[in-house]
Amino acid sequence: MGTKTISLADDAYEKLRAHKREGESFSDVVRRLAGGVTLSEYHGVIEEDTADELEEILAGRRDSRSETHRERVDTLADELDG
Repeated sequence: MGTKTISLADDAYEKLRAHKREGESFSDVVRRLAGGVTLSEYHGVIEEDTADELEEILAGRRDSRSETHRERVDTLADELDG
């Protein structure tokens, strides 16, 4: 795997460094932070009922975005067809 050199402002570097865990490289930190957060990382931090409710809300939002995306694709396809 190759490497890239990037420039960061001092404040951005400090923020990144603050997220660095023991034994982690900066590449590991970037991968972890850029990869998003799953609710399983919060297991035990919030009540199970609250976690279930959040999962339902997130699933609904994903479905809504998927439907909106499908509608946009259909509209574009119709416009291209005629």
